[in-house]
Amino acid sequence: MNEVAYVAGVSIATVSRYINTPEQVAEETRLKVESAIRETGYTPNTLAQKFRRGRSQQIFVAVPSVGDPYFSAIMRGVRRAATERGYTVFIRETRQERLTSRQINAILNSRQADGVVLFNNMTFVADKLDPSADPLARPPAIHVDNVAAAGEMTDYLIGLGHRSIALIFSDRKPSFIDRERGFRRAMQAAGLDIPARHIVDTENSLDGGRAATRALLRAVSVPTAIFCASDELALGCMHELRDAGHRVPEDVSVAGFDDTRYAEVSNPPLTTIRHPAEEMGTHIIEELCRLLDDEQAEASGSVTVPHQLVIRHSVARKS
Repeated sequence: MNEVAYVAGVSIATVSRYINTPEQVAEETRLKVESAIRETGYTPNTLAQKFRRGRSQQIFVAVPSVGDPYFSAIMRGVRRAATERGYTVFIRETRQERLTSRQINAILNSRQADGVVLFNNMTFVADKLDPSADPLARPPAIHVDNVAAAGEMTDYLIGLGHRSIALIFSDRKPSFIDRERGFRRAMQAAGLDIPARHIVDTENSLDGGRAATRALLRAVSVPTAIFCASDELALGCMHELRDAGHRVPEDVSVAGFDDTRYAEVSNPPLTTIRHPAEEMGTHIIEELCRLLDDEQAEASGSVTVPHQLVIRHSVARKS
């Protein structure tokens, strides 16, 4: 920086200001500094800058499964928004492990990251952060109304004449528990019974969907429609139904949730619930960066995004 300042004929403070807040440097001076940087080959020590500012310029993201197509879609928005704001993202795959507030605080206090993003909302933390000690007592969050969306899908199946409808979900995911609640409410509102065997809890994966479908096929009567709490489960379900000789949707209708990139190209294309996953990832990073840049700013709390019922060919009217 000394050399750049000497060549440009300005002070070291001016060079520093150019690097950190170039908009505060007059255009004529800016051009001199830029020319001197090219001449000297100077590269700013960004690591040193981060330590001086007390910031790591990193964001920690806890994700249950990096291979899940739904989380992959959110991560596209997370990475793009973080990069645009000068942050890098590092990911921890948690699987079924719950993080503790001690683990999160250790990451922040050691300056490994400036902020944390939790997929699957705050219920993913084993011991809640103390609101009296946490300035973000209501941390920013974004989600779809899972209860309403699941209810809408269930109503759609009922409207097509289905009365024997099963649900495949995972009680390890808070969002799935809400989807189960929406399913039950819609069935009860329609006066329809839900046999215990028609609610199958499994892991959220293709294999989980296949295993749950095998359990449903062992029942005395096979349901005419199966609502899966994710597209991943639905794809596994349809595969298992075909292996067992059942046609989709002629024999059994199948619906999913999330509208991941595989839903439209599955065989048959999957009827599902769409919500803006990539935009959700972008929003949460924008909100996090806003709070990092302004310590006096208030968190926006929870934001609910709209969902959409996407009708394709995996669901048919009950004959």
